Amino acid sequence: MDPVIIVGAGPVGLTLALALARQEVPSVVLDEGPGKDEPRLARTVVLREDTAALMERLTGVPLDEVGMRWAGWRSMRRKQVMREVTFGDAGKEGPDGAEAAEAAPPVEFAPLHIAQHVLTNALRAALAHERLVKVAVDSRLDTIEQEPSGVSAHTRGPKGTWWRGSYLVGCDGPRSTVRKLQDIRFPGRTAVERYAVAALRAELPWPGRALLHRTPPWRTSGPSGGEITGRPLPDGVWRLDWLLPPGRDLVTPELLVARIRETLAGWTDGSTPSYELLDTGVHTVHHRLARRWRVGRVFIAGDAAHLLGSLGTHGLDEGLRDADNLAWKLALAWHHGPHEALLDSYQTERRAVVAARLRNADQVLPLLRGSGSLRSYVPGTARGHDALLSDGHLGRGPLGAPGTYADSPLTPRYLEDQAPVHTAPGAPVTDVQVTAEDGSFVRLRDRLGRGTLLVVLIAPGTGVWERKHWVTAGIMPRLAAAVTALPHPAELLVAESYPGAAAHTVLLVRPDGHLVTALNGVRPADLYAAAEATLGGPAKAEAEAGAGAGSR
Repeated sequence: MDPVIIVGAGPVGLTLALALARQEVPSVVLDEGPGKDEPRLARTVVLREDTAALMERLTGVPLDEVGMRWAGWRSMRRKQVMREVTFGDAGKEGPDGAEAAEAAPPVEFAPLHIAQHVLTNALRAALAHERLVKVAVDSRLDTIEQEPSGVSAHTRGPKGTWWRGSYLVGCDGPRSTVRKLQDIRFPGRTAVERYAVAALRAELPWPGRALLHRTPPWRTSGPSGGEITGRPLPDGVWRLDWLLPPGRDLVTPELLVARIRETLAGWTDGSTPSYELLDTGVHTVHHRLARRWRVGRVFIAGDAAHLLGSLGTHGLDEGLRDADNLAWKLALAWHHGPHEALLDSYQTERRAVVAARLRNADQVLPLLRGSGSLRSYVPGTARGHDALLSDGHLGRGPLGAPGTYADSPLTPRYLEDQAPVHTAPGAPVTDVQVTAEDGSFVRLRDRLGRGTLLVVLIAPGTGVWERKHWVTAGIMPRLAAAVTALPHPAELLVAESYPGAAAHTVLLVRPDGHLVTALNGVRPADLYAAAEATLGGPAKAEAEAGAGAGSR
């Protein structure tokens, strides 16, 4: 069968290629550039904990060594600490002379902050060892042709050629050629927010801790000085972002240097400390959402499908989730034939999550960025507003938490005996320690991305006994037989505990780490029905439905 054609060699396209290769699916990555990225420390990304784990699984690189996990987070308003979080702890003491910071729930895992070119280089290095991935540099797409049995793409460049593929995925950014060739509308808002950005090396009073400073006392008039974000990187480097006033005023070098000097002086209570300016830029945030994410055998992902990023929301993080969601579905269709309902679910699930995040941001923007008179008519306190912003940056709450697929068409219906756990169906599972089939102790997330379903039995006490003592006892033989009979390959794992789960609860987990369902005990019929729903429905119905779908 022909490889999957991936258009675009940014982080999303490279992640998709690696994820497909891990599931024995070949791909061709069409890179219109020379195959390397210019180092830019002012262009960084923030990844939530589970997305960072995905990157580590695919690249084999401990990202803590090339990125920075923040020691904590501080939110300030004028001179007052509004909110302070130490990751893994609930400590929240403000500095001397300031009001005590608002109590905030503890955050166990810190976001990962990493320069985008560092992440891309790690992905490229991993791809260099993948026999199933071909990267074609200096290859710019200009034509796509679909047929019932596949898709053809033509590239121009030094050696213009035709490429033949089973499917094609456009990961080619905001100006996506794939999206335009498929005549997919991309409505939304332009320049929702603009930021002046600087990467510099300096010593700040809170090493390793990210900062959101609203209405700093040295700039109290208007929105131009209304918000500054400081995020640490390795080697004493910081990325600073200043929210700019509406409009397209030119950000001159003189203006940026003045912002740097007054900000550093304000944060260190005196004269400007020494610093080394490494990189600068202007970051413009757009909010757009493609109408369709699939046209027959052609898909779009990442910035080609959506643009977001105001109020701390993580645009690239969502693009990587697109790749993770699509990879296992394409792999299943590539290996086992048409699964149209499963492939359609990519758009249904991912578009709904991103649309909800965009709606939340658009609803909150007037409240947080409006004039003082507007705020006086809108319920909420200054602390509440800062909490909303902090949640967006920290990857939690309505602005930042990972999306769930609660209304997915893959959600099983009418199961007789579902069990309550702290993870809602469709949400990412908690990363607990599990015992694998070979008796080794591993993390649950380490078993993701292989294209198999995961069945996890919660069995307290198994962690202190050798596997040979319990693998043939109690309900294990019956559960093992039920897993073997599932309509798709599945791996049986055992965990000592899981948040909110009683003993003998059985979890069914998708290959991308989202919970399908939790059942009370071993229920083969329910487990089979849930697995079948996760694949998009009965195989026979899929084959009939997909008979002519490839030419849509």
